[in-house]
Amino acid sequence: MPLSTCLVIDEMHPTLKALLRAEGVQMDYEPDLLPAEVPAALAEKPYQGLVVRSKVRVTAELLRHGRHLRYVARAGAGIDNIDMAALTAAGVQLVNAPEGNAQAVGEFTVGLLLALLRQVAAADAEVRRGQWQREANRGYELSARTVGILGAGHMGRSLARCLRGFGCQVLGHDHDPAVPAPDYLPLVSLGELQERADVLSIHIPYSPENHQFVNEELLSGFRQPLWLLNTARGEVLDHAALLRALGSGQVRGAALDVLDNERLTALKPEQQARFEALRAAPNVVLTPHVAGWTHESYRRINEVLASKIGALLRG
Repeated sequence: MPLSTCLVIDEMHPTLKALLRAEGVQMDYEPDLLPAEVPAALAEKPYQGLVVRSKVRVTAELLRHGRHLRYVARAGAGIDNIDMAALTAAGVQLVNAPEGNAQAVGEFTVGLLLALLRQVAAADAEVRRGQWQREANRGYELSARTVGILGAGHMGRSLARCLRGFGCQVLGHDHDPAVPAPDYLPLVSLGELQERADVLSIHIPYSPENHQFVNEELLSGFRQPLWLLNTARGEVLDHAALLRALGSGQVRGAALDVLDNERLTALKPEQQARFEALRAAPNVVLTPHVAGWTHESYRRINEVLASKIGALLRG
């Protein structure tokens, strides 16, 4: 039986070739393609699959060049660079791999939360400046907190699992009533989450409906001052509202692994001003979109994708 073929346009862990071949798929590996070169490359052969990270937006125009496509595989969880309506119209299926980096995101988010509660980044900077201030860096224990998880998908559930050993209370909220509620993540209404939580961890995907979902109105609805974490997508958080909440004390500290514009050399003036304010704040921790970026997840994403592609091709 001839192998199915797919085009891979982003850098992937080297295990992918063997994993796909075991599923009956031959890949053409072209990670050095420029975005403008992808349409022509896609049209060169009767590819049944296209494997991407974030190099290109998968649009109706791009799909027009892949007349034989059966699937687009996104190596990761987020699909905000995929036009789902265009995929549906073209009869192309989506494969993604949130299971591949969920553990990494859960662990990293716990690390961010501990860094906030114990002022790790600020204390580290002080010691490096020759300052030894114990009382000023007296922190808070995670076991005494109620952690609210916004979004109970793979990432939210992973965080809840990782928190089980700390003795803290964990609550979740998801807009989808079909999302399962495991015993370690009881789901509540958004109003109850705002009433009870003093930590908010954001794990919702980006979509037009979720644009700046976490805004001034939502933040002001929390009964207690918050520690806020975002390891999802920068666009789901209103950063101007966050800065105001940090200034008023409604948000006690924030840890952001994602920003609304992560090209720091190409920020608009208002984005630059917000970034400078966040960078200067001692109660803000910033990391470069690495929550799901581990050596283990890099390989595991391949395993998930290959398995799902094989299952799709087998019908």
